[in-house]
Amino acid sequence: MADKPHETGGSARDKHVPVLLERTLELLEPALSRDGAVVVDATLGMGGHSEAMLAAHPGLRLIGLDRDPDALRLAGERLAPYADRIDLVHAVYDEWDRVLDELGLSTVDAALFDLGVSSLQLDEAGRGFAYAQDAPLDMRMDSGAPRTAADILNTYPHEDLARILRVYGEEKFAGKIASAVIREREKEPFSTSARLVELLYSTVPAASRRTGGHPAKRTFQALRIEVNAELDVLERALPAALDSLAPGGRIAVMSYHSLEDKITKRELADRVKSRTPVDLPVELPGHGPEFRLLTRGAEQAGADEIETNPRAASVRLRAAERIRGGNGEEAT
Repeated sequence: MADKPHETGGSARDKHVPVLLERTLELLEPALSRDGAVVVDATLGMGGHSEAMLAAHPGLRLIGLDRDPDALRLAGERLAPYADRIDLVHAVYDEWDRVLDELGLSTVDAALFDLGVSSLQLDEAGRGFAYAQDAPLDMRMDSGAPRTAADILNTYPHEDLARILRVYGEEKFAGKIASAVIREREKEPFSTSARLVELLYSTVPAASRRTGGHPAKRTFQALRIEVNAELDVLERALPAALDSLAPGGRIAVMSYHSLEDKITKRELADRVKSRTPVDLPVELPGHGPEFRLLTRGAEQAGADEIETNPRAASVRLRAAERIRGGNGEEAT
């Protein structure tokens, strides 16, 4: 399987429609408008959200992170008019602290996470993210990473295969699918998506296919999450991002499946709690909540946006503002 970046044609603007763009900019705007403000786009992708932030705020500095070299190249072309105000870094977003240290920053004013697989990755057939097209079973967001989806299918024991399908794919036929994979790989190792899709069609009961959507959807999601360690990365990255926000700083997180959203919800809920013991009648100085929520629950895309951009159908947006620093400093 080739390790070189796949060829991509066209511009990032042609390939990518940012999800919940106006609402995201609205939520982050108070933190972006100060001259010299710094925002980290932790999932740069093809730069749609970043371009809009830079265009709206002439004094804004942007740090864009992405593990996908193709995305960085395309986003760099898109953001070229703002080259003097951007730093694009090849990094996974749980490398947050390292990146800020190398750039000489201790705090930032805003953070954006647009999670999941990008339009570029879904649309490039050769990368194996989409089950609708036959392709090598790759699914690496960083083409230089060592482990592919084929490696997982061909080497994981039954227990581990069933676990990732059940937990990451929320697949109720996880054990049955794992057994079928192990049986088939003994005949010939898996290498392409078409063979896996064929196995899933024959393994997932027809009744479930009629009500649960494409039988490959959950398995492909589970493999992608495992290949890229997406949930582990998010659990490390969110605390680092929240800790780095200056008082008055804001964060917006867009999730595309329940596991991402649960991690985000849990982390934000912990930050909006008071640290004053519950049996005390008054708030202790310096023990108040560090953050306040900016969204009521998780916001979703409207019908009009979903009609024009179907990938927005599953998005869940949560946002929060830092109202007190770790040293007790409050936002002004």
